[in-house]
Amino acid sequence: MSPAGGWTGRTAVALQSALRLSQERFAEHLGISARTVASWHKKPDLRPQSEMQQVLDTAHERASEAERARFAELIGEGPAVDTTEADQRLAADPHIGAALEWLDRHAHWTPGTARRAVAERVASVNVQDLHDRGTRRGWVSQRDVAEALATYYGSRLDDHGLYTARCGELAMNTSVLTCGDWLDLDCELRPPHDRFRVPSAQPEADLDLDDHAAGRAVQRLAETLSMNTRLTDSPIYRLTSTDIREHQLGGTFGMSQFVHYALTVDLLEGELVDAVATGSNAMPLRDRYLPDLRSVLDVGDRLCAGGVLALTAIARPADPYRGEADYLLLVQERSGHVLNAARRLAVIPKGFHQPLTDVRRDAQVGMTLRREMEEELFGRPDIDNTRGDMLAADPLHPTKLTEPMSWLMAEPGRLRMECTGFGLNLVSGNYEFASLIVIDDEEFWARYGGVVEANWESATLRQYSTTDAELVTELLGDVAWSNEGLFAMAQGLRRLAQIGGERVKLPEIEWEISQ
Repeated sequence: MSPAGGWTGRTAVALQSALRLSQERFAEHLGISARTVASWHKKPDLRPQSEMQQVLDTAHERASEAERARFAELIGEGPAVDTTEADQRLAADPHIGAALEWLDRHAHWTPGTARRAVAERVASVNVQDLHDRGTRRGWVSQRDVAEALATYYGSRLDDHGLYTARCGELAMNTSVLTCGDWLDLDCELRPPHDRFRVPSAQPEADLDLDDHAAGRAVQRLAETLSMNTRLTDSPIYRLTSTDIREHQLGGTFGMSQFVHYALTVDLLEGELVDAVATGSNAMPLRDRYLPDLRSVLDVGDRLCAGGVLALTAIARPADPYRGEADYLLLVQERSGHVLNAARRLAVIPKGFHQPLTDVRRDAQVGMTLRREMEEELFGRPDIDNTRGDMLAADPLHPTKLTEPMSWLMAEPGRLRMECTGFGLNLVSGNYEFASLIVIDDEEFWARYGGVVEANWESATLRQYSTTDAELVTELLGDVAWSNEGLFAMAQGLRRLAQIGGERVKLPEIEWEISQ
């Protein structure tokens, strides 16, 4: 069924966005030329001819219920935003309250000023404009982001440079700043190899916000309420020093709060993508928080939050329909309801490095990765700290594990977790532990393949085979990747080729540090 008034270039582009397809893939989906799709982007008021109206009608009718709902929201025909719910969250949500208190304190405002400022901004937010901005941001590719950051910073400082990988003729440039000592680590994520320390749990020194930075924080909170996006204030680890080399992860973490991150350096990604989309060079928040590569590398003198993400590879036996024995590779498209890397491709699991209940023990990178497996792959809701406070004394105690995780932990060798690389992502200055999860026992897929299911942070979950070189190579060239996701994917495939034997039949991947 057509949108009210029939199809226009704008509504056709909205359908493309709702289906989450590139211009080329959307053209293939409709069976038309890519030039026609490009004309809709350039001329939003263009009204396609009757035959094309029918083609778009058919594509809309064949879309899933979720895709049609996204489309209705994008063209303003979806259900109205419940401003009452936004008001309720502003008044009663303790996490929003923590963010408002943090903002009052660091902007040196009298208590209550941030709440009034956010309430006024919510009243003026145009949700359709936010959807349109989301569509524009979706048109900015991973390559566009990497190129813009290379232009802003340059590509190298001393022995650190931007990570690039090559697979045949395909070049994969990223915004991840790294060095040779931080790559191909082959580091098991368990003691004594995984040995980060937390010398003190005291929070970092206070930060002063100027008027512009405070205004952008107010806008972030207003948009969070208007779009009903989850925001959970919880402790996170901030990197303060590193001692990383082959077979060893070492260094120190301090403590911070997620609202500090969400209202400061996490705003850099949106500012950057909007600048690329509009052709602007103005990025005042980046000039303030991460002005050059030395400030990026000086992790002890700034808020350097981050996380762990892993390529998951699960052994499967030969199958008369699928073919020879292989590894199943899992890739997610991130939900639009997450604050970070929304609607981008990423490996799974992916999560913030933060403590659950034990600040010192949970500093091990492997602890976060096991937690994210339970939450993002095996559907365990009580370990998701965005849903409420953690009440269990030991959330990863053997008696609380899901059945799939219990089976993996029951015998040595069933679960292999390694860190394959480390870098600092110039998008927000985050630290990224690229990792690999390998399940070599074919019995796992037979037992538990049916219960592997992504949580709310993913919009879709895709699977690929390590014997399908063509599709995996095409995946590596997809412009929808997040930079950290592509980094982890390339490093994970390199390591998997070394240890996977005959199950892996993929082109060779080589990395280099930009000059």
